[in-house]
Amino acid sequence: MESMFLQQVRVVEELLKQIQQAIANLEDWNAQLSSVDDLLMSPDGMKTLAADCMLLEAIGESVKKVDVKTSGCLLPLRPEIPWIQVMGMRNHIAHGYFDINTDLVWDAIQNDLRPLKEAIDYFVEDLYSLLPFDE
Repeated sequence: MESMFLQQVRVVEELLKQIQQAIANLEDWNAQLSSVDDLLMSPDGMKTLAADCMLLEAIGESVKKVDVKTSGCLLPLRPEIPWIQVMGMRNHIAHGYFDINTDLVWDAIQNDLRPLKEAIDYFVEDLYSLLPFDE
């Protein structure tokens, strides 16, 4: 029978893989866009913006869950990522409703996804060696 700790690690692994998929979708959906105006000037752009916000919110929530489930010991291993801001983006989108800063969303997609992806890929690849297995 699998230990409770190992079950938690598997949950963390699944959350990290969901984050990887969300990042891949964000990269794909925004690859052909050249500016924030591309999101704002057409119905399709507005749909992409709404979908982008949904995934950024999901990423922030999943990061928060990873932090809780690893008792705060995983995220600090990649201190170059502003984890508090990643989680804060989720809160801003979830509670901002119609007051979303589109420039902030665009900037996050253009500049913050690559380093976040690298950190998440690192966690997925090395998860079982990164977490302490002293049950």
